[in-house]
Amino acid sequence: MDLGLALRFVFEDEDWLRKVLINGLIGLIPVVGQIYLLGWCMEVIRQVALDQYTVLPDMDFGLYLRRGFQVFVAGLVYSIPVWIFALPMVIIPFLGTVMSMDEDALAAFMAIGSLCFTVLIFVYAIFLSLIMQVVYAHVAVEDNLKAAFEFSEIFRLFRVAIGSWLLAFLGVMVAGFAASLIGSIACGIGVIFTMAIYFPIMGHLYGQAYRQARMAPVLN
Repeated sequence: MDLGLALRFVFEDEDWLRKVLINGLIGLIPVVGQIYLLGWCMEVIRQVALDQYTVLPDMDFGLYLRRGFQVFVAGLVYSIPVWIFALPMVIIPFLGTVMSMDEDALAAFMAIGSLCFTVLIFVYAIFLSLIMQVVYAHVAVEDNLKAAFEFSEIFRLFRVAIGSWLLAFLGVMVAGFAASLIGSIACGIGVIFTMAIYFPIMGHLYGQAYRQARMAPVLN
């Protein structure tokens, strides 16, 4: 993993400022803009993963919106367990009322249940953050939504290069924090453009990790 390259590759493109400004402005569109930026990120992942990287991708609204929508849908599906874990906390008070449970007993039951399900949600959220990196990269390379649900291949790609995926995860966290901080210092408006730099950095890190996973020996 070359974290330095992921951080500087955006600025090595002679036309980087125009591309960042245009894509940053597109990112202002509610919902659609963020999905588009995801698709832009996917193109960086694909190029780096397949070792076809040349320059920062230029705007292609239709293509990147389609690719972004693919991983947006995948993210919704992978998030379903979070809603399942949270559902009992809605049902338990209702059942307590129907069954006329003692208020103290219901409160204790709610407290214990809330702790257990909060832990489950927290653990799954960490797992989801790590595995979605692989999902993004696999969908980017295969260029179809079906790839998001090739679970055996996704878990294999994660397992054989877990160190690379962890480095990518940490790198993306640092880049995201820096983008938010710098953008906030610049009167908030800067977030528009720092986030447009953050997405390709994220894509580069995911692409590097995926390429290493593809080159790793097959584990029995």
